[in-house]
Amino acid sequence: MPPPRPTAAAPADLAIAALSFEDALGELERIVKGLEGGQQKLEDAIACYERGTLLRQHCEAKLKEAEARVQAIVTAADGSVSLRNSLESEAEPAAPAAGRARKAASAEDEIPF
Repeated sequence: MPPPRPTAAAPADLAIAALSFEDALGELERIVKGLEGGQQKLEDAIACYERGTLLRQHCEAKLKEAEARVQAIVTAADGSVSLRNSLESEAEPAAPAAGRARKAASAEDEIPF
């Protein structure tokens, strides 16, 4: 069964923006199963694919937001937990020397085009 198509009163991007990550992922999974089944008419399959693309982008954005929130959590030496202030969270954290060396080595191995 194809997912409900958005109406003119509820544009796809606005309806998707209101979805939680879990709801968007669930709908995306249903779309993928429907497309894999191959039983949809061409126009319906295209509409589902377009909505699936929007859902994928929404899920990726939600994951990036969650990752930023997790990375902003700082544990102090005394074990207390707090959030990094906005200036610190915008700056890239210093990489350990070994990490920088690996990064530099991998950059040298890359071939620029």
